[in-house]
Amino acid sequence: MTRCYFTDRDLGKQFGAILRAGGLVVERHIDHFAPDTPDDVWLAEVGRRGWIALTHDRRIRYKPNERDAVMRYSVGLLVIVGAAPFADLARAFLATLPSIEHFLEHQKPPFIAKVYRPSPNDTVQRGESPGRVELWYPR
Repeated sequence: MTRCYFTDRDLGKQFGAILRAGGLVVERHIDHFAPDTPDDVWLAEVGRRGWIALTHDRRIRYKPNERDAVMRYSVGLLVIVGAAPFADLARAFLATLPSIEHFLEHQKPPFIAKVYRPSPNDTVQRGESPGRVELWYPR
């Protein structure tokens, strides 16, 4: 099965381009929605299409209308965690892809999970080391 990843507007253009270059199927927010489209609207469409949503918005879990849209529309949402350039976050996502795919095979939507990039120490010691994925909601 080919999985499709949907990148929220808050990840910019470069994040999705790097994932595509890494061989993933990617749909970008800008290609389907106006910039000011409310999150609960695009979440409904992403859920309907069965895409995995990627966002950098760590507050989404605490916004009742958006959290409820994830649950109502059966969205698999991965929150990309880290204060780093989007290119670095995208490369960390690709390095973590085996763990992400394993998580997605065992955790069916709806859910919100965090994708962490590797610690700076891990990266220095092992090069392109993977980060980790943790279920965030529901628990």
